[in-house]
Amino acid sequence: MSQLEKIYGVHAVEALLRHHPKRVKQIWLAEGRNDPRVQTLIELANENRVQVGQAERREMDAWVEGVHQGVVAEVSPSQVWGEAMLDELLDRTDGAPLLLVLDGVTDPHNLGACLRSADAAGALAVIVPKDKSATLTPVVRKIACGAAEVIPLVAVTNLARTLEKLQQRGLWVVGTAGEAEVSLYDQDLTGPTILIMGAEGKGMRRLTREHCDYLVNLPMAGSVSSLNVSVATGVCLFEAQRQRSVKAKAAAKKA
Repeated sequence: MSQLEKIYGVHAVEALLRHHPKRVKQIWLAEGRNDPRVQTLIELANENRVQVGQAERREMDAWVEGVHQGVVAEVSPSQVWGEAMLDELLDRTDGAPLLLVLDGVTDPHNLGACLRSADAAGALAVIVPKDKSATLTPVVRKIACGAAEVIPLVAVTNLARTLEKLQQRGLWVVGTAGEAEVSLYDQDLTGPTILIMGAEGKGMRRLTREHCDYLVNLPMAGSVSSLNVSVATGVCLFEAQRQRSVKAKAAAKKA
């Protein structure tokens, strides 16, 4: 059992059962919980021959740090992909890919929220440096609400070198910076795009910035000068998604 991770929360456990059921070894439910959401989990567990047990809430509270909602799963260790995964993803992708890079985001809550936004906006993968970055943890999975089981998280040793390789494959690198002169809303994001978000407080590292083809800012209409990185990521991703949707509808009308 020491080699297993404890993943908690209804969404995270359900996503694992739907997308990676072989990783789930045991599900624990709080005594007395018998609602429709739990019944769905039980049905999925039965379909995949996953054992379901019951435990006291106080006991479950000691297992994890966070709101477990009366649902805890023991699963095989998290999967963080290597750089080779990017080539595989790009090779089998039609259309213009959208990749998200988080350059040194260390807060697991921010990583979880970014994974959730990336999946919702149709991003192909999320890329992070191996060092000094948050990685997949039970907290990240809980915040991601299932997205961590769907969208690949790719950890790379040398982010600058990875960006160069992706540029050689025809992707354009768009970095976000408060001092940039071009607005996010004026930048074309409909082509093969890598969107880079900087770390909390520090922004992008110098070498990462030097590999950007374009720099954009998020216009601020109020008194605050910046947004939380996960909020800014959602804004940028959905602007890219909006532009692509408009372009696709225009192409469909012409056809």
